[in-house]
Amino acid sequence: MKTKILIVDDEIKILRALKFLLEDNYNVYTSDNINDAKKIFIEEKISLVLLDLRLSEGSGLALMDELLAIDSNAVIIIMTAYSTIENSIKAIKSGAYYFITKPIDNDQLQILLNTASETLNLKKELDLLQGHLRKTPIGDSKAIRDIKSVVDKIKDTDATVLITGESGTGKEIIAQTIHSSSNRAGKPFIAINCAAMPNELLESELFGYKKGSFTGATKDDIGLIRKAENGTLFLDEIGEMNIKLQSKLLRFIQEKEIRQIGDEKNYPVDVRIICSTNRNLKEEIKSGNFREDLYYRINVINIVAPPLRERIEDLDLLVPHFIDKYRISYNKGVKGITDDAMNQLRNYDYVGNVRELENIIQRAVLLCGDEYIGVDSLNLNNPKMIKKNDDISENYIKIYEGETLEDIEKRTIEFALKNNGQNRRWTADSLGISERSLRYKIKEYKL
Repeated sequence: MKTKILIVDDEIKILRALKFLLEDNYNVYTSDNINDAKKIFIEEKISLVLLDLRLSEGSGLALMDELLAIDSNAVIIIMTAYSTIENSIKAIKSGAYYFITKPIDNDQLQILLNTASETLNLKKELDLLQGHLRKTPIGDSKAIRDIKSVVDKIKDTDATVLITGESGTGKEIIAQTIHSSSNRAGKPFIAINCAAMPNELLESELFGYKKGSFTGATKDDIGLIRKAENGTLFLDEIGEMNIKLQSKLLRFIQEKEIRQIGDEKNYPVDVRIICSTNRNLKEEIKSGNFREDLYYRINVINIVAPPLRERIEDLDLLVPHFIDKYRISYNKGVKGITDDAMNQLRNYDYVGNVRELENIIQRAVLLCGDEYIGVDSLNLNNPKMIKKNDDISENYIKIYEGETLEDIEKRTIEFALKNNGQNRRWTADSLGISERSLRYKIKEYKL
């Protein structure tokens, strides 16, 4: 696609000559007055401008100031027949990309515009990268708009938040959004996955310890809670925490102070707590695996992260976002996705939700040999993908009479591991269990 360029000059002959010169390589828009120039700039979303210094209606520099106020990334080249060092310095200081004199040297102008176009592309790439760093839920569905509305209302409070939803729905991104948009932004955001380590290690990681308090404690450690002072502590998969540690966490939330392992002193801490889980904590309470009093402490505000299959319309924003992310990461020339490929994405369920979609696009960007991702690059015949309304699947195992439940469970886990390329997170998600439980089963069955 050609770069758009707006040429602003009150001499019609110059506009015609420059348009004739540039129209092979650019989509050229021209204007001989300030009002039309601003209208074209806004409506056509133009970021490259060739602007005369002296216009019959006023100063070109004044118009440049207005255009840069609309789009600070715009590249504006000033041209004039009245070249002085003073004018050049003034133009550059005001934000001009370059200052070129009339009569214009055509070759010099072409080189200058090529360089300016490259600068524009670099600015766009930088904005995209910065956008990926500013994590926030992507989408315009009602579910996402509702989440953003709740976040806006509670961001500057100290209320604890419980984010619930299936694996891969972006619960940590919601937590990061609450933190980064709050009055605690700029302070630590510390996340820990409660399912990723044994509870004994989790306790020492959270609360810290004194040197010599247990084997391996070779120095003092203040713990993650104190490291998150004045910031946010995100406890991912809180449902995996054991009852004993839940009690200690409850005391901290109530008292706003902690005691390190092996210490006799209590330390006050100002930390906001955000938790997440893919478990039904009310069911866990009934089964005795989760404290009811802790549940009500962490569930002051509940945010439900919806599965991707319930907000398919958000693919229109998610897919381009991930394409941009990975074409930049891998320096690929992918510009977008074909209509057929997009339709195929819309007609599939996502067992792994947004995380799975991101993996699909990442793979597609790597495999794509064209400018646009096609159906072949999506590779949606992968057995991990489950087609909507497909009641019959080849992904099954046979159960034989006389087999024990242990035999069936072992073969089911083996089958799931194989179908998920030995990826334990995907396997755990597909089986509806935690990664910790999966690791235990793998060890138990010596898989």
